Amino acid sequence: MSVLFIVHDLYQEDNPFPLNIGYLSAVLKKVGFEVTIYNMDIYHHSNIDLSIYLSLNQFDLIGVSFLAARFSETILRLCEAINKYKKDAWLVLGGHGPSPIPKFMLKETGADIICIGEAEETICELLQGKICNYPLSQIRGIAYKGSDDDYYVNEGREPIKNLDLIPFPQWDLFPMHNYTNNIKFPGMTKDDKLFTIITSRGCINRCSFCYRLESGIRFRSMKNVVEEMYLLNEVYGITYFNICDELFGYPKKRVFEFQEELEKRDLKIKYFCAVRVDTIDKEILQSLKESGCKFINFGFESSSQEVLDLMQKHTTVEQNIKAIELSKEMGFETTGLNFIWGNPGDTMESLWDNVDLIIKYQDYTQLRTIRPVTPYPGCQLYYDAIAEGKLKDPKDFFSKFKNSDLITVNFTEYILDMCYELLYSANSFLIADYFINTSEDWIKADALTQDFHDLYFNHKTDFRGARHYGR
Repeated sequence: MSVLFIVHDLYQEDNPFPLNIGYLSAVLKKVGFEVTIYNMDIYHHSNIDLSIYLSLNQFDLIGVSFLAARFSETILRLCEAINKYKKDAWLVLGGHGPSPIPKFMLKETGADIICIGEAEETICELLQGKICNYPLSQIRGIAYKGSDDDYYVNEGREPIKNLDLIPFPQWDLFPMHNYTNNIKFPGMTKDDKLFTIITSRGCINRCSFCYRLESGIRFRSMKNVVEEMYLLNEVYGITYFNICDELFGYPKKRVFEFQEELEKRDLKIKYFCAVRVDTIDKEILQSLKESGCKFINFGFESSSQEVLDLMQKHTTVEQNIKAIELSKEMGFETTGLNFIWGNPGDTMESLWDNVDLIIKYQDYTQLRTIRPVTPYPGCQLYYDAIAEGKLKDPKDFFSKFKNSDLITVNFTEYILDMCYELLYSANSFLIADYFINTSEDWIKADALTQDFHDLYFNHKTDFRGARHYGR
């Protein structure tokens, strides 16, 4: 049995390694299936290129994983090309994009199957079922179109509890030179190579804008994590790790275990991680610093307690401020300050309070701007929008969603034009502050400000964000 995974194009040069496809490839290779990767992200192959490739090759299953933000811009046309040339292969879609709305995705894309949630076990059963001609109704964790042209969603599959049982991603199938050299994070030197890993799946909280389906958090052992880091360092020269967990640094003992395992291996690394402001203290920060952490990312989200409460963040403004001040006190020169605006309860005052906090604690290693919140399918905010009559269904969402820097659903009391005026003023101010404190390149500053103007008022939706622009 032969499997093709297509990594769709993100239309950028700083492409993160597709961990989900890496894991699925490793699982399939382990049980004896042949796997091929088609990297549209790295090589920017067109759909015509893909069509030619598919016409010259034969596969049993073609897999595509995506986020909802890419559906209209990329996935619809991609699936059209695949369906035309897939021959007898099953087109299987997965990831956070299709998982919450599988019937809609089957209808719109013409896919054969949707894998809902984690797919390491599901995809193996799918291929074994195709070999033995098992009915799809017996496979948990999928949605599919039946022979009667109706759509079916099977019983869900329990998330994998022991993450150490999942083999490391099948790195050798991918253009690793590209993935390890195309992204630069604060704290990296020109000789550092960066790579993405995860040490856990899930989070201890569920914010209103989070579209993750599974609840709770599951961990890999730190011994297993450091073994992967060691191999990546030995084989590919990785020195800087992007730990892309939703939540790192929890529970406290894992932080110390991580440092101990690195010391046992005598492995000197640098890394980035995201933490919650209510889970850190001086001991944790000290351990993070000693083990090589160069960049801590904080999801402050808002400077308004009312907004934090309405988004079910379960943190306080005081905890946000304490976390950033404690980090700076402990010697962390680089911290990511992330804010969103346009949530229920947000006002002009909360927007400018966000701006004030960014400027007060900005370290100017990155240009930070403020994005509107997006109620992607699967999150509570999406269902609230439907209940309030602001959205009808998935089709209505995708008709309104154009770009993650644009407002898809207006949860404020302002008219939409006023929201964009406010966001434009706030982000123009942040851009000016950044360039005043970092360089005299006002041509770039003016160009970026114009990009925001074109996005907000002229609907030029190919904008990829200020942080990408800065790199």
